[in-house]
Amino acid sequence: MADREVLNVDVLIVGAGPAGLSCAISLHDQCIQLSKMRGGTIEKPNILVIEKGVSCGAHNLSGAVLDTRALDELIPDWKHHGAPIHQKVSSEEILLLTPGKKVKLPSLAVPPYLHNRGNYIVSVGELTVWLAEQARQRGIEILEGVAGAELVTYGQTVLGVRCGDTGVGKDGKPKSTFQAGAEIHAKVTVLGEGVRGSLTKQLIKSHGLDNNRHPQTYALGVKEIWELPENTFPAGKVIHTLGFPLQKGPLEGWYLQEKDLGVARSPIGLGLSATDSFGGSFIYGIDETHISIGLVVGLDYKDPYLDPHYEFNRLKTHPYIRSILEKGKVVGYGAKAIPEGGYYSIPRFYGDGFCLIGDSASFLNAARLKGIHLGMKSGMLAAEAISEALIEKDYSLKRLGKYEDLFQMSWAKEEMFAVRNWRAGYAKGLASGAVNDLAQRVTKGKGIGDPLGVKPDHEMTERMSVHHPDFHGLARVMPDGKLTFDKVTDVFHSGTNHAEDQPCHLQVPDLNLCVQRCTQEYGNPCQHFCPAGVYEWIQPTKSADIGVPDKGHLHINPGNCVHCKTCDIKDPYENIQWVVPEGGGGPRYQKM
Repeated sequence: MADREVLNVDVLIVGAGPAGLSCAISLHDQCIQLSKMRGGTIEKPNILVIEKGVSCGAHNLSGAVLDTRALDELIPDWKHHGAPIHQKVSSEEILLLTPGKKVKLPSLAVPPYLHNRGNYIVSVGELTVWLAEQARQRGIEILEGVAGAELVTYGQTVLGVRCGDTGVGKDGKPKSTFQAGAEIHAKVTVLGEGVRGSLTKQLIKSHGLDNNRHPQTYALGVKEIWELPENTFPAGKVIHTLGFPLQKGPLEGWYLQEKDLGVARSPIGLGLSATDSFGGSFIYGIDETHISIGLVVGLDYKDPYLDPHYEFNRLKTHPYIRSILEKGKVVGYGAKAIPEGGYYSIPRFYGDGFCLIGDSASFLNAARLKGIHLGMKSGMLAAEAISEALIEKDYSLKRLGKYEDLFQMSWAKEEMFAVRNWRAGYAKGLASGAVNDLAQRVTKGKGIGDPLGVKPDHEMTERMSVHHPDFHGLARVMPDGKLTFDKVTDVFHSGTNHAEDQPCHLQVPDLNLCVQRCTQEYGNPCQHFCPAGVYEWIQPTKSADIGVPDKGHLHINPGNCVHCKTCDIKDPYENIQWVVPEGGGGPRYQKM
């Protein structure tokens, strides 16, 4: 094999999302300012950002309504620098959906944290591209299509990252195009990989960064971008909904008993209605002819047959939602896990030679449905701590602990602490969650208990026998291709692309577990919770050779993966490990 190149930089930032780029920009600007204050005696740091997406913004998916508070601090005159932030929120409402109706909640019933006056509807992808331009104008190097595969460590100290090799075949052997990934060594390594980052996951486990913290809990957001005729949906309008399809209600013929249809049970046809699962939907008017519509489903749901993508299809059949979409066409699709645990689930986000920022460190306010501003602020706080560490040439846990001090004194901590029990309050149902929600507004975040305990999402999945003891199989209504779509069609709209001849980045260590236990205990839920059709359960067939029926097997389609990380989170046995594929693979989101 070829020798591995070694690059040395002052600061390595893994992930060119809003958090990582804000960290790079802030670090550069702070060092320049400090140098001026000290008569030019401080050298400008060598900052390198690596991004696994084919380009900056390609993997950035969000709703998104932006609170500009962090951006105002990072680049105060952003309006004069061409920031792609134009559409202010013009109106907003929260709707309660029942299977056939909608009820608008009165303003007095809407929690203060859900109001969006002064916020903007943005494309996170476009915002990220613009932030990358701002970074490059400062001389910061960004390497796109480069995946961080492993941490380089010495004891408890992070020395840098080994980038993924390219040109490796499915069999794990080098091809003629093989190129060894470089090792990038840095005084400080900043991980801003996004939710459930593979390097961050390694680091949290090896360094016990989640000791004495609550387990992280997640939601899955599934969304589409629709192009509509003018005057269909107002630009700047924000709608959030609760109720249908995630809470109990009539199924309106969407699920049919196979025994009544006389059809064979099929993995494509499995699935039951959600029963009081946590979540809701959103519709944002991006401009005069485009909307973003999505469904967010808490991954602490119990029914192993719940399929978030299918529930999203059901949402679109609601008469009100259908009336918005029926004359339009889908032009984009994406899915992403969302870290909803909040303040008590934040891991220790610094150590010897490293910092964690953004979604990787759980900087998100689930109550407000916002995380971009918190991710950016975390990057800026980390940058302040790192700039001082560079001056003092001390990159130890103690020195970088200044990051924690800065966070505790910031508005980011104040915002997150005020809703610290919000998501945990909904873990036992909507009714108790609503009571806790009201109580925490009165008690400044304390709610009905402080802290409220939670379990990891994979432990919340219950066995098939609990929900469906007399299960005979169900058939789903097939998508119509106009309003509702199958997963493969939606994946096409995400622009997802992976090199076919490469090792599978979705690793299942124990395939026998899938066959011997999961089939009977959980009904192979990976085929349902994945929003991209990556996992297929191939039904049993009779062997012509020995006349003995097999038990079926798992087939993985890694080329469909949109990097949402749901499989790594929700598998009840934790038997799926998501690792980075070759750099440049994955979705290519536009206007997302």
